[in-house]
Amino acid sequence: MLERAIQELGPWNWWVLGFVLLAAELVAPGVFLIWIGIAALIVGILSLMLWEIGFWTWQVQFVLFALLSVVAVLLGRRFVLSSSEATDEPLLNRRAESLVGRTAVLEKPIAEGRGRIRLDDTIWIIEGPDLPAGTRVRVVSTHGRSLTVESA
Repeated sequence: MLERAIQELGPWNWWVLGFVLLAAELVAPGVFLIWIGIAALIVGILSLMLWEIGFWTWQVQFVLFALLSVVAVLLGRRFVLSSSEATDEPLLNRRAESLVGRTAVLEKPIAEGRGRIRLDDTIWIIEGPDLPAGTRVRVVSTHGRSLTVESA
């Protein structure tokens, strides 16, 4: 059945598969199917050139597709990882981490190691030593949504 479908579509079966995989990448983005789709398109190009040659059986095409898929995924992964350059805003969208080093005055005391502090327009949960209201504190680290403070 598979061999018959391949023969009916001819070399265009790889083009169809390649474009279906590229379309699937648009629907479910993850930068993975694009590389397999490119491998299918390469086999499609080779099929257009080699279709009439006797050794170009569907088994050879599938083996080549599998090898090209692995190579394309590995090269694509290397390409994607190398293109993630250092940014001039490393703490962008990491608001809690951007607060490390900031100081503020406690409006309410820290009791039993926990309290709250206002920085800019946000109230943050803080952890640190018990301190009375009016004490100046410095943010030293973050843990999820809470900040760790010490007396400044």
